Amino acid sequence: MICAISGEVPDEPVVSKKSGLLFERRLIERYIEDHGKCPATKEDLTMDDIVPVKTNTIVKPRPLQAASIPGLLGIFQNEWDALMLSNFALEQQLHTARQELSHALYQHDAACRVIARLKKERDDARALLAQAERQIPASVAGAAPAAVVSNGKRVIEDEIGPDGKKIRPGINPVMIDELTECNAMLSAQRKKRQVPPTLAPIDALERYTQISSHPLHKTNKPGILSMDIHPSKVSLLLCVVWILYIYLL
Repeated sequence: MICAISGEVPDEPVVSKKSGLLFERRLIERYIEDHGKCPATKEDLTMDDIVPVKTNTIVKPRPLQAASIPGLLGIFQNEWDALMLSNFALEQQLHTARQELSHALYQHDAACRVIARLKKERDDARALLAQAERQIPASVAGAAPAAVVSNGKRVIEDEIGPDGKKIRPGINPVMIDELTECNAMLSAQRKKRQVPPTLAPIDALERYTQISSHPLHKTNKPGILSMDIHPSKVSLLLCVVWILYIYLL
């Protein structure tokens, strides 16, 4: 009877109800606590599915290899090899952990540097903003309160509020009256306009067809270089088009 995990004769044998396999009690308990499955069949397994096997308590005989000095030396050599392999695996894990730790420390240091730089830029921006806010009221107070505009009227002096900002007036009734009069005059002029006789009717526009197309000039595609109005016919446009002829000999 051999344990399915260690491959040795168990001291406290137990049997699984689901798979019927034999295990060492301490090994299967630890495996169930870590994984909750059977190590052989990968089925869900609990300690309720484990049944202890009752055996006679007898003294285990000494193995044949331990009965002689060469056998003992072989056992010691095997134990030494297993110890060296375990030590090598631990050294590899330690080296990997050191590399991960150094990488994490480097990332932490870089993040701290970036955060410190951002804080410094934030403080500088706040200082510049506060300085600009202090300079705005002084520049507003030093401006001319009554400047002369092009139409000969004087600008009303701007009032300054409690926060140091200008309170600019909106459109006054005089401006509203002027805008209303201008709108009425322009509307009357537009109504007096007549349709020019040279304007093409809709049915004539529907019969138009495209004869040629000349886009603007490009380096890879020649086209229109300049445009001008016809000297005698205002409704016509004159275009200068770059046309490149290649003669093949």
